[in-house]
Amino acid sequence: MLSGEMPTTQEQARPPARRLPWPSILWFTLLLLGAYAPVLDRLVRQWLSDPDMGHGLFVPLVAAYIAWSRRDRLLTAPRTTNWWGLPLVIYGSLQMLVGTLGAELFLTRTALLITLVGAILLLCGPHVLRILAFPLFLLAFMIPLPRVIFNQIAFPLQLLASRVAEASLALLAIPVLREGNILELASQRLNVVEACSGIRSLLSLSFLALVYAYFFDAKPWMRAVLLAASVPIAILANAGRVTITGIIGEYDVALAQGFFHSVEGWVIFLVSLAALAATHGVVNGVYAFVAKRR
Repeated sequence: MLSGEMPTTQEQARPPARRLPWPSILWFTLLLLGAYAPVLDRLVRQWLSDPDMGHGLFVPLVAAYIAWSRRDRLLTAPRTTNWWGLPLVIYGSLQMLVGTLGAELFLTRTALLITLVGAILLLCGPHVLRILAFPLFLLAFMIPLPRVIFNQIAFPLQLLASRVAEASLALLAIPVLREGNILELASQRLNVVEACSGIRSLLSLSFLALVYAYFFDAKPWMRAVLLAASVPIAILANAGRVTITGIIGEYDVALAQGFFHSVEGWVIFLVSLAALAATHGVVNGVYAFVAKRR
């Protein structure tokens, strides 16, 4: 623009270019990592060793990518110091202390999220926190459920999967007797354990449902719809896995165990993902039909 020339209305309305405060971000990230290093160490170890939490390793990576993809909005958002974040930081620190003294892993791990939310609110303000709300929510999926809650969910799912498998096998004229979560067949005995209850795929599928909806659909409400749909999909898929195991075992017991059983689990999980994508297509079709009728 030449000297003395007045700026246009568009240039006046354009927010000033800003950069992310990398020194502050790096400094507080290091402080947070240092304070919660023992918590993170045990958490990562569980991700690597617990099959139920295999997806946990990818959760912070996906959340970080989504946050980075919103960097343009973060650069233009007003950043203010909000002192309401300080009580959250203090509360998160006290919760970590209580959880550490009481050897309660869930308290220490959720304290990390509370402290992170409080730090963002304190240093950047509510506008930035709203922009980062979804990736911060995703971080909750990296934390394993407390064992008490996990058992309360897993055991009913075990019974449900065994009931559905019993009904399906009986429908196929395969003799079966169910006692709780144990299926007695002519050639084998199937014990529907936690891994076959649906809880494992439910935790992973619910996370993937939110990520899928974020990347493949611009409608925010679709995330809630697919998250809700992941529950029956995971349950039915694992009930189908038990049924297929029973059918295969009638022909060759070796094919229903060990490596083949693990491969069967991966195939069923891929089927669950396909069912999730199909549900997305159906919901979009219904939404488009209703929109045209209005």
